[in-house]
Amino acid sequence: MHLTELDQECLLHLFSYLDKDSRRSLSLTCWRLRAVFLDPQLWTLLHFRSPCELKRNNFVLGPSLRHLAICWHSSRVKVCNIEDWMKTTFQKDLCSKHESLVSDFLERVCHMCPNLLSLSLSGCGHITNDNVINVLRSCRGLRSLSLENCSRMTDSILQAVVDIGHNLTEVRVDFCRNVTQAGIQGVREKRPEIYLRALHSADMIPDSKPEEKTQIRRALQKFLIFS
Repeated sequence: MHLTELDQECLLHLFSYLDKDSRRSLSLTCWRLRAVFLDPQLWTLLHFRSPCELKRNNFVLGPSLRHLAICWHSSRVKVCNIEDWMKTTFQKDLCSKHESLVSDFLERVCHMCPNLLSLSLSGCGHITNDNVINVLRSCRGLRSLSLENCSRMTDSILQAVVDIGHNLTEVRVDFCRNVTQAGIQGVREKRPEIYLRALHSADMIPDSKPEEKTQIRRALQKFLIFS
């Protein structure tokens, strides 16, 4: 029997063992396998290891997507997490090449993947509270939300968990430096049924405005002069 003579269910099962690139390569061989590649049922889980992978045409977004993970573990993450006003011109140029990739992708998810159950974002230093809040509003059935080393997350996302994350059972905000102990405590008091983990988040130094840095520097200078 030729591969293309198998029914759709069998082909979907075979495709499920392939990675994204292999699926796309196979789909280019004939229209029958292309139809399998484009079937939303094939794409229940998507995992990306860098924002650049979001630009590739080797996956399909659709209502069958249940689990999405964008986990970026790279030295560039350190640059992304630097406060914008402290970045050098070179660092800003480096970030400009990918800073909107994850945000734009999440916007597509909001419109195309209403049945998402879990979202995991790691090292995505450019996403904002609004990006994740929009996902919570659009994907009402979301049960698991994991945000690791996402420096722009603040207590606003925790408040959204309380207000609109009605089906959430697990929330992680590890190494998110702008999340406070008060925000964490608020979730635990108002939504005790949620498993909440905030590893080191409330213990990290939060962002500050340029003028605040100047005031601290001047105070230290005065202290050193008169001590």
